[in-house]
Amino acid sequence: MYPPPFDYYAPSNLNEALELLSKYGEEAKVLAGGQSLIIAMKLRIVSPKYIIDVNNIPNLSYVNESDGYLRIGALTRYSDLEFSDLIKTKYPLLHEAVKHLADPIVRNWGTVGGNVCYNHPGNNLPAVMLAYNAEFVATSLSGSRVIKARDFFLGPFQTALRPDEILTEVRIPIPQPRNGGHYIKLERRVGDFAIVSTAVNLSLDYDGTVKEAGIAIGGAANNPVKVTKAEELLKGNKINDSLIKQVGKIVTEEITPAEEPFGPPGEYKKAMAGVLTVRAIKYSLRRVLGGG
Repeated sequence: MYPPPFDYYAPSNLNEALELLSKYGEEAKVLAGGQSLIIAMKLRIVSPKYIIDVNNIPNLSYVNESDGYLRIGALTRYSDLEFSDLIKTKYPLLHEAVKHLADPIVRNWGTVGGNVCYNHPGNNLPAVMLAYNAEFVATSLSGSRVIKARDFFLGPFQTALRPDEILTEVRIPIPQPRNGGHYIKLERRVGDFAIVSTAVNLSLDYDGTVKEAGIAIGGAANNPVKVTKAEELLKGNKINDSLIKQVGKIVTEEITPAEEPFGPPGEYKKAMAGVLTVRAIKYSLRRVLGGG
């Protein structure tokens, strides 16, 4: 199926793109990698009158650390993260999530900004960003603002971005020493959307006490879920099997499953969210201790 007719713009700088967004508002859509938007248009899920292609805008694709953050330009391709030594060695949770994303063709085109802005319930990166306590820089003609991940994802295919804003950067706090994380996705086929996924990020003190904990679940509900009760239970305590079991139980209780006509039952998703989280915590611990 072909999408309805639309006007196409390919601005050469950010200001020009923002002027177009300011002019056309909700009638416009931003095109980055196009791996989600084009399919949605062909299926007539969305029918924008104006497409603003941002691929010609310079300085929106980069990966670096500065001022306490890992900074990722919104136009950065998945493959840039997949083959980045910095991401592979220091941000294994993010690296694993990217490796599990679709196939090499999609990873060569899809962008980090597009993934989080599309906010499909089964996408890999929203849960990862919640576990990392990431921040998003939204830019409009009136300036930039920073949106925390917990405030960014509003619901399926909805974010806190205003119609006149473009996501320009994703920021992840640089991890503390003795940090480890793990991502697990339950999927129908390799590279498919998640039925359930879990993202865990841990930092431990030298006596084994948890200093920081990030836990988020994707796929199981209509929106990625940051499981703050489980995070609070871990923080300040020394990890043992009993504590990890309690965390898994909390995760199961906190999930409100999204029922799908052809998907697994909601109770199955709840149970698997707990099971996968227990596994991800144990693997994260092995990473912290140098065994992962």
